Amino acid sequence: MKKTKLLEKLNAVMLGKLVVIATLMFGFGYALIPMYKQICELTGVNILTGDKAATPKNTQIDNSRIITVEFDANTTGPWRFRPVVNSMKVHPGEMSQIVYEVVNTQPRKMDAQAIPSYAPQEATPFFNKVECFCFKQQTLGPNEARQMPVVFFIDPKLPKNVNTITLSYTFFEVGGNLAPK
Repeated sequence: MKKTKLLEKLNAVMLGKLVVIATLMFGFGYALIPMYKQICELTGVNILTGDKAATPKNTQIDNSRIITVEFDANTTGPWRFRPVVNSMKVHPGEMSQIVYEVVNTQPRKMDAQAIPSYAPQEATPFFNKVECFCFKQQTLGPNEARQMPVVFFIDPKLPKNVNTITLSYTFFEVGGNLAPK
């Protein structure tokens, strides 16, 4: 009988220690978030304050110039292909996005590719595409419509005499229904 009372007392002491440890662990985990924010602010790493003044500014943008970018679409094949907007004004160095829409008007799956061209030709090395549907072939299902983005920026080193650039795509079927040899 004495042993069971001793065991009960030891179990109660152990339970008390476990509750204290669990409470301390929960408190430490809860305190980690503000401690992490403070450490990040002190070291300047991964700033989570949301302070817009601390957000780095893109110094590559030339706000003194505005370039008009015109968009064109040509097709060879049974497509409807067009840019969502015909033109936009951008600052050199500024990241911009345009969307082209394509519709496969056929009741069959088709593979297609887009080839870009630029005018004036001297602007070509200064027109930088970050994301483009022209980087790979597109497969469109029967009567499928798709919006395809182009993310680009114009290099600030673009010659000063160029104020308008035309980005033109020719969209054509690849392969098609060719008879096997």
